Amino acid sequence: MTKRIFTKKEQEQLKCNPYVQAVSEKAITYTDEFKRHFIAENDKGTSPREIFEEAGLHVDLIGLQRISSAGKRWRAAYRQTGVEGLQDTRKTNSGRPSEKELSLEEKIARLEAKNQLLRAENELLKKLDLLERQMLKKKSQSKRNENLN
Repeated sequence: MTKRIFTKKEQEQLKCNPYVQAVSEKAITYTDEFKRHFIAENDKGTSPREIFEEAGLHVDLIGLQRISSAGKRWRAAYRQTGVEGLQDTRKTNSGRPSEKELSLEEKIARLEAKNQLLRAENELLKKLDLLERQMLKKKSQSKRNENLN
């Protein structure tokens, strides 16, 4: 981790960003939504720096090392466990993991919750794809109109 310390003013500036969950002097916690967005955009070939800049997170403030480290961490977590690996589980996973055997009802409830999460993720990706196609269509139409004039 970088040794750069954020001033109070910088912390306040970062907290105003909708993709930032929390900020301290030494660390930034990003929202799960931003992590999913990062993975989706990075898979399309967008550089980590561009993704952060487009999200309003200035590279000069955050630092390239932090951006690079976060990207590596998120990609590794995503490869290992999928979308669940991107979630901040610090509040839910405190202490030792439970060693008790889950009942059939508990197993079903967990699988249903996981299924619901995956469906929501699929819907989000469909919406993103639709928006991207619409933007590309508008760009190509505006270029055609410019060529006609």
